[in-house]
Amino acid sequence: MLERGKMERDVIEIVGIDSLVPEDHLLRKIDRAVDFNRLYEMVEPLYCEDNGRPSIDPVVLFKMVLIQHLYGLPSLRRTAEEVSLNNAYRWFLGYSLQEETPHFSTVSYNFRNRFTEETVDQVFRWILEEVAQAGYLSPKAVFIDGTHIKANANTKKQVKVQVPVASRHYAKELMEEVNADREAHGKEPFDDDDAPPAPRKKRRDNTSRKKLARRKKEKERAVKRSVTDPDSGLFVKGEHKRQFAYEAHTACDKHGFILETVVTPGNVHDSVAFDEVYDRVTAAFPETETIVADSAYKTPHICKKVFEDGRVLSTAYKRPQTKKGGHEWWKYVYDEHYDCVLCPEFQVLTYRTTNRDGYREYKSDPKICIHCPTRHLCTCSKDCVKTVQRHIWKDYEELADDARYTPKYQELYKRRKETIERVFADAKEKYAMRYTQYRGLAQVTNWVKLKFAAMNLKKLAIWLWREKLFPFISIPLCTLYDRTRPTHNPYTGFLDRLTHGRTALKGRPPMRFVWLDPSVPQQIPCKVDHPGQGAAHHRGNAPVAKEDQAQERPLGETEPHQTHPYQDAQGEKDARRGGAGAAQHQLQQEHGDEMEIDEKSLVPDGDVDGQVPKGGDKDHGIYRRRHPEQPEQYAVGVGIPGFHNDAPFPWYL
Repeated sequence: MLERGKMERDVIEIVGIDSLVPEDHLLRKIDRAVDFNRLYEMVEPLYCEDNGRPSIDPVVLFKMVLIQHLYGLPSLRRTAEEVSLNNAYRWFLGYSLQEETPHFSTVSYNFRNRFTEETVDQVFRWILEEVAQAGYLSPKAVFIDGTHIKANANTKKQVKVQVPVASRHYAKELMEEVNADREAHGKEPFDDDDAPPAPRKKRRDNTSRKKLARRKKEKERAVKRSVTDPDSGLFVKGEHKRQFAYEAHTACDKHGFILETVVTPGNVHDSVAFDEVYDRVTAAFPETETIVADSAYKTPHICKKVFEDGRVLSTAYKRPQTKKGGHEWWKYVYDEHYDCVLCPEFQVLTYRTTNRDGYREYKSDPKICIHCPTRHLCTCSKDCVKTVQRHIWKDYEELADDARYTPKYQELYKRRKETIERVFADAKEKYAMRYTQYRGLAQVTNWVKLKFAAMNLKKLAIWLWREKLFPFISIPLCTLYDRTRPTHNPYTGFLDRLTHGRTALKGRPPMRFVWLDPSVPQQIPCKVDHPGQGAAHHRGNAPVAKEDQAQERPLGETEPHQTHPYQDAQGEKDARRGGAGAAQHQLQQEHGDEMEIDEKSLVPDGDVDGQVPKGGDKDHGIYRRRHPEQPEQYAVGVGIPGFHNDAPFPWYL
């Protein structure tokens, strides 16, 4: 039946604003996640105690900016309009239905003139501390990359200016090692470019006055500067449109929480800004073990800096810049013993010099090259001289190549697409970070940090809400579900080992699952040793104490390579079976040889060699193992996901 005339616009109702906001609203989750009273401690020195008019609550100002970033609103003017109309926004700010909300100019003035960069940085650090206290931060593997943000500047309004070339952070260190290398080869060290040329004592000096004058001239370069926003830089990359932009060099952990960000002009290379990002991250999180970055960061200095700090750089393959259509780069072999290079025609390229950039130059004999049958594939030099360069820090690059072939770091590098790349994608698609309306490096930096703080806060609030809703799951489901990892890889960790069975032979990825007991309110899955071909072992119903939770390896985290726990003379045969004998040997490995293992403590639900166990066929067996000291606890071993009435309920993800 058609109903007409629904026009109840003048009805007066008595309602509370709290009843108008759903219980599962995002702003309710955020309000429960953190205590916003911490903001008063940060901004109290910025206000006068006994003078001036009463100000608007600074928490309200920060919450309005937080709403802008959470919902991707393009401007503060639009944010102020939405706040005055949206009941959920009013509830979040603490305003009633009829109360006037702050004007957008008030928010803009405070963030431009009152709240400094230190204040915004404190807010960013505070949210990160809340994430760490909740136990969701995992900075052992840090993912670093950069993304460009279009500046509020017209590309046509530009001027050409001469700017000094930025000095490298490691220039002094490099020059010291270059001079040491030259002296080791019998060469004279280089002079300092910044120092005035010393009076010549000899007829020929190592560095002439003309060379010094030319180098001083080379320290300036011509760039295009925006008239509208001079702090931005002209972004030029491949087929992308040339535009003035900023670049946010960002670091995150494996869960996608942003750890640090440094904003630079768009014409600054990623490798140049790496030092500042790396130093800040490692200072805040000294437990960092691995740095994951793309090939743009694979430079001699970065490799040396990371590996000398006792960390590992996991990066990608970087294509050598060689002659097109010529000999492949790997055909030129470096002989470390004789300090020379062998060409594809088995001729020797001897050491000549080490230049200021840190490259050793190896050159061929022109008398031999002039008659070489493959000279057209090697060099087009008129002098018939082939030059091969090798950096004095090349050994550190080779260490990065070695890590690239290690399964553990291969898996970490594959996670870039779901960590740092996803952070940038979400920031641009959901949080309006493709284009900034602010001008100036300081204002854009504050804008980016507040946006990343909002992203961290949103993820924290959602994860805390899920943990409260499902208290028996201690780690968010999004960190567990992953179908992309191969099950035959021993580095893939806890979940892969639970499903190490014959499902890998059927051409489809196995379902990830975790054995959880609904009767236990808080259960932390523990580390599981590598199973045999037929069974995996998992500690069952015993919850983990709080002091032991930090020692447990998070789910899905890769582990260093270790030998098979069953590959010894005692358990090799049982490991192939994967049944009760393997479980008995595992008990001996855990509790020591001095503990006697009772055969009756092993209660298999069927013989793995013949009898079909309960709850599944021969390939889906479940094996229970009684604890030697606590019989009421038992471990469950599974070949492929099965089900048994006596086993804890399997929660499939």
